[in-house]
Amino acid sequence: MKKYNMRRRDFIKGTLSSGIVLASLPLYSYSDILSSDNQMKLGLVTYLWAKEWTNSEIITNCEKAGIQGVELRSTHAHGVEITLNKKERKEIKKMYKNSGVELVGLGSAEEYDQKDPALVRQAIENTKAFIKLSHDVGGSGVKVRPNHLHEDVPHEQTIEQIGKALNEVAAYGADYGQEIRVEVHGRGTQNPEIMKKIMDVADNPNVGACWNCNPEDLQGKGFDYNFNLLKNRFGNTVHIRELNSADYPYNSLMDGLINMNYEGWLLLECRSHPAETIKAMAEQRQIFDDWIQKGSK
Repeated sequence: MKKYNMRRRDFIKGTLSSGIVLASLPLYSYSDILSSDNQMKLGLVTYLWAKEWTNSEIITNCEKAGIQGVELRSTHAHGVEITLNKKERKEIKKMYKNSGVELVGLGSAEEYDQKDPALVRQAIENTKAFIKLSHDVGGSGVKVRPNHLHEDVPHEQTIEQIGKALNEVAAYGADYGQEIRVEVHGRGTQNPEIMKKIMDVADNPNVGACWNCNPEDLQGKGFDYNFNLLKNRFGNTVHIRELNSADYPYNSLMDGLINMNYEGWLLLECRSHPAETIKAMAEQRQIFDDWIQKGSK
């Protein structure tokens, strides 16, 4: 069976390199062919490239491109929101379970840096609702974020506030088997040194840092130092842009993840606007595979 899978894998790679249009190929789960070979898996954040797709379109297009999983962003066309009723949640869960695409989790926009305590409390309660939703639709975690440090509030106060909120939602999420994935995001807060301080407060083991491939990763003492600050707290998701971008050291990122035996998801959160999105996704799949093969030697 292993030899058969490798032949299929080589065939698919050959079609990609020869320029055959993926849409002309029969639908199959390319992810199933690769999942037994790689510890890391490649998925998609639906923030930009898939923001206007329905769930059926997400599944079909990811299967065509060899994308193994998806983090569904709130407020987008696929409509996986906390307002869904029990029947709708069961339908979403069944749809992904019966496909070759894993529902990795939900991407909320909940943040805990607000100056108004009532808004912080609302964000916490909304996160708890997303935790229930992710559990019901078959996900394994919820992405949250800080958004920025405020000039008129002591930074240490905001850091403490964010960390305590993360501990609360993480304890709640553990009861539902849902990881809290805090994105390294926001003005000031996407500085890895600041995020390290947040994670020091958010010491609940169910809080995982979601590395986000920001320009700030290269600043200060450089990429390796910043990566090492947070790698021991990485959750099961890492957000990446286009892997062939020249403005970020993806080779260093991949080396770091491979060396730490990372077993989570690399989720494409690409910012470009390709004419053929499925083809662009397949190209990212190819680059990912090449790096994995190179790193495993």
